[in-house]
Amino acid sequence: MFALKFASLFILAYLIGSFPTGVLVGKIFFHKDIRKYGSGNIGTTNTFRVLGPVAGIIVFLVDFFKGTIATLLPVLFHLGSHYLCLIFGLAAILGHAFPISLKFKGGKAVATSAGFLLGYNVHFFLICAVIFFPILFITSMVSLTSLISVVLIFIASFFFHDLALSIISGLLVVLIYWSHRSNIVRLKHHQENMMPFGLYYWYYKKHH
Repeated sequence: MFALKFASLFILAYLIGSFPTGVLVGKIFFHKDIRKYGSGNIGTTNTFRVLGPVAGIIVFLVDFFKGTIATLLPVLFHLGSHYLCLIFGLAAILGHAFPISLKFKGGKAVATSAGFLLGYNVHFFLICAVIFFPILFITSMVSLTSLISVVLIFIASFFFHDLALSIISGLLVVLIYWSHRSNIVRLKHHQENMMPFGLYYWYYKKHH
């Protein structure tokens, strides 16, 4: 009985993560396939850039809470150990990165990963937010911020003395770096897109 319930909820967590928010928002409200514009990514940053801030915020919130809801499935359905939340959160993250509805070509999973962290450990999530947003303000680039932050978050996980959390955080490092392969190339060639705020953006606008 436990195995059946676990398998069913695991699939549900993956499907929740697979919900193609950016694609649906683009097609329903803007009659655009977000995958054909900008970087081609279905996540928050490209939606913000192509469809505007309102669409970007909606996509971020839905993708964020996809991770939170999927992570809390074991709690909501009284499945057992809190550590199972890590497994279900990872299922949602993989669902976002490799959605079955989009032929396994999804987003970079940053927002969904953040939602997963909130669902698993609120205190750890707050520390991650304290790491992420100042770096974003300095770099003005979501991709570079994500690449730096995920490493620092992995290091921070060791202070919680939670081996499972550290293992999942380590897997997130691998996933985030893998999904940002094209961004890393653009960063090397100084061609990465910037958000219209932050120290580096203001410095760049002043000197170019």
